[in-house]
Amino acid sequence: MNAAIQIPGLTNAWTMPIKTRIDMLATGIKTPVGIKIGGPNLEVLQKIGKEIEQVAKTIDGTRSVYAERSAGGNYVDFDINREAIARYGLTIGDVQDVIMSAIGGMNITKTVEGLERYPVNLRYQRDYRENIEELKRVRVPIRGGGNVLLSELAELQIKKGPPAIKSENARPNAWVYIDIEGIDVGTYVNNAKEIIADKIELPEGYSLIWSGQYEYMERSSKRLAMVIPITLLVVILLLYINTKSWIKTGIILLALPFSMVGAVWYLYFADFNISVAVWVGVIALLGVSAETGVVMLLYLDIAYDKFVKKGIMKNLHDLREAIFEGAVKRIRPKMMTVMTTMIGLFPIVIGTGIGSDVMKRIAAPMVGGILTSLIMELTLFPAIFYIIKKREFNKMIRSTNSLTNNK
Repeated sequence: MNAAIQIPGLTNAWTMPIKTRIDMLATGIKTPVGIKIGGPNLEVLQKIGKEIEQVAKTIDGTRSVYAERSAGGNYVDFDINREAIARYGLTIGDVQDVIMSAIGGMNITKTVEGLERYPVNLRYQRDYRENIEELKRVRVPIRGGGNVLLSELAELQIKKGPPAIKSENARPNAWVYIDIEGIDVGTYVNNAKEIIADKIELPEGYSLIWSGQYEYMERSSKRLAMVIPITLLVVILLLYINTKSWIKTGIILLALPFSMVGAVWYLYFADFNISVAVWVGVIALLGVSAETGVVMLLYLDIAYDKFVKKGIMKNLHDLREAIFEGAVKRIRPKMMTVMTTMIGLFPIVIGTGIGSDVMKRIAAPMVGGILTSLIMELTLFPAIFYIIKKREFNKMIRSTNSLTNNK
């Protein structure tokens, strides 16, 4: 379609129909990135828009750019001569009625076709209104009889004016539409801001506002800046309530950075950019990683307490055996915990239906992160647990020896 629809001087920006309407309702911008130029003078706004259009074409990632012309419309002005219409006993309203009905058209009735209603509009044929000379020959009826040419009652001129006047925050606006490819919105806007700030000098009283999907990203970034720390805090508090130990809580939290390693690699290989959907997946990953870490630490604690209660925790070899039993002999339940999550996410990963793009980005951090989190928990958790319990065991031995020597 892009190859078939090529109009000289115009560029194409293709978006999904529903998405375009949502963007229009939310920000008014039909493309991923837009610039709203605000200021008092439409001519200056158009000049700035053209300058930005030329600069934006040179920015990496720009697919197309178009600046709206805020002062390029053609209008036919009728300047009515009051002295002339007074000689014929006419009023301004009489002349305007002829202009409105003969040239613009007037609805005179309706036609009823079943449940449908259509207005019937009456006006002169195209031959009598397609150019200025023909418009001058439009006849205005006189009340006493006869008619007079419109050219004798008014002066007709073609003047330039704004095709449409946009305003925002009580200021006239000119908008620049930018379509991008091969780059995410945040990176593009950050680069474009620097380049445009260096090459475009705004007059006093004029401003630029970056809009489009960039507005969504800014709003979501502010919210995520609050949600993610709060989520981490809640996870930490729940872990502490569960373990009653800051040391165990710290061990479990070590799974989070290791899970992020797998999430980043998966996003890289899947060629997914950072988005709100990805951050939602990261938040979910934090909870799942903490869950699997709790399961691992639970089995290590159970095995350690079992050896202590049976009185067979006498040396470091017994400590290693306890950790071996808690870690190696409990691989199956740990694998089941991870695999159930993986199997549940598998249909989302291979899905291709409506909404699959968003769901894949939510699932991506979880799929990649759970794998690296599992590897870390099976390899590093037992070693870290051994180091901590070894210190406790050595302290216990030293205290026992000191009591024996005192006796």
